[in-house]
Amino acid sequence: MVGNAAEEFSRAGQRVSITDEAAAMVRRLRAIHGDLMFHQSGGCCDGSSPMCYPLGEFRVGASDVHIGDVGGCPVYIGERQWRAWQHTDLIIDLVEGRGSGFSLEAPEGVRFVTRSVVCDTGGE
Repeated sequence: MVGNAAEEFSRAGQRVSITDEAAAMVRRLRAIHGDLMFHQSGGCCDGSSPMCYPLGEFRVGASDVHIGDVGGCPVYIGERQWRAWQHTDLIIDLVEGRGSGFSLEAPEGVRFVTRSVVCDTGGE
């Protein structure tokens, strides 16, 4: 995290959660691939989807923001996208259907999706 985005995030607290169905898939994928991570895609491949990778196989950049952990996995989002979504709580969910990206769940016939709920920002 860099600059003001990191400072804003530290005041915001964890802004990501996961549904039971998605958490079950994370446990299954962890049993196969080991430690995992999510990166909230900003429009490449599956549009704006949470992409799941083996930990360390996706290079997190200086402008990526760590928004929390779900199922024992860190979740990152690009700073530009974080600025657009900073007033929402993100929920990683699982739906049937195969995505077109490189996320680990794709061969299972399901895909992770992000749902969002506007959160109380304390007047910011």
